[in-house]
Amino acid sequence: MPKHPTGPRLARALGLLAGIAALPLASLPAWADFDSCLAGIQSQAAGAGVSAQTFRAATSGISYDDKVIELSQAQPEFKTPIWDYMAALVDDERVEDGRAAMRQNAAALAQAEVRYGVDRYTIAAVWGVESNFGKNLGKMPLVQSLATLACSNNRRRDFFRGELIATLRIIERGDIATERLTGSWAGAFGQTQFMPTTYHRLAVDGDGDGRRDVVDSVADAVASTANFLHVAKWQHGQVWGYEVKLPRGFNVGAAGRKNKKPVGHWASLGVTRADGRPLSGDGPAGIIAPAGIDGPAFLVTKNFDAIYSYNAAESYGLAIAVLSDRLRGKAGVQAAWPTDDPPLSRAERRDLQTRLAARGYDVGEPDGKVGQKTRDAIKDVERRLGMTPTGRPGGKVLEALRGG
Repeated sequence: MPKHPTGPRLARALGLLAGIAALPLASLPAWADFDSCLAGIQSQAAGAGVSAQTFRAATSGISYDDKVIELSQAQPEFKTPIWDYMAALVDDERVEDGRAAMRQNAAALAQAEVRYGVDRYTIAAVWGVESNFGKNLGKMPLVQSLATLACSNNRRRDFFRGELIATLRIIERGDIATERLTGSWAGAFGQTQFMPTTYHRLAVDGDGDGRRDVVDSVADAVASTANFLHVAKWQHGQVWGYEVKLPRGFNVGAAGRKNKKPVGHWASLGVTRADGRPLSGDGPAGIIAPAGIDGPAFLVTKNFDAIYSYNAAESYGLAIAVLSDRLRGKAGVQAAWPTDDPPLSRAERRDLQTRLAARGYDVGEPDGKVGQKTRDAIKDVERRLGMTPTGRPGGKVLEALRGG
């Protein structure tokens, strides 16, 4: 997901999206309004090179989608702690799947690495976080979703109108067929979840067939992702950073991705590597402590900024960075997160959901994705156990269920 105009959950306006923050969208009163809106968009699309034939074919049979509006207005009541976020995105299962995907697509990754100077492990980590290595591309039809948002009474309809026209231009060029253009409700699509306008700006043909198909061509997807990071000023040969240990009394106000200083500056304050060895590396670096002074801390370089630009969230950037390390055989996060209720991997979350379902709770298919049904079930279990009902999928609830 690349950078959004206002924040990590807004619209991956630069490219790939992990989700978009709730926007004040209101449904149109009738189909006639939607039909009229589409007619207005057609004239704009024509000016952008979209033929009437392509427009009619792409929009034929689409309708105003209330589900898109519902998703856009959803206000998450639960803020995911960083340790839960990391546990779900960087677990043994994803590392194993990632290594298999890298072996299967070694040539494409090697070519992207040479062409753009971005190491294959970082490219693969983006691929893994964005779509679980092509397994989760999203199922919502882009044209219908974006047309709904573009024809809704919301302050960002012009943005979505631009994304819709960009989607129609993809179809006009013949790069990707309409039926293959599915993704998130907000318009992100493909193996590494580009927004349509970012696709036009940064997608490349990685397999040499003359098309930029980031949906069905892994070579195109990984090359396009490498190009995104290259344009974001990725420095070849430089690490993203590494875990560090902060000295007692470290001023957390000095931390921050943007507050970069020479590595020697941090060393002079008593910062060391996580294992106690001296800091190393050239160039400016910052310190991030996503869980506060009592949790793991990391020294981050400008390459971390390049990863960050993909979705404008430090937690997201850290997940990709740590996953890239684990794919290359390095250790994951070493310091303990400041919680007495350990986070769950996806396999453990599936186990939790299976045990909840066995007790009569409707949690849907045990897939490791914790939605509202699972949270509601966890809250009920917590109440029965005399715990504060948070709805969080943690180790304590799972152990209680395992113990009957």
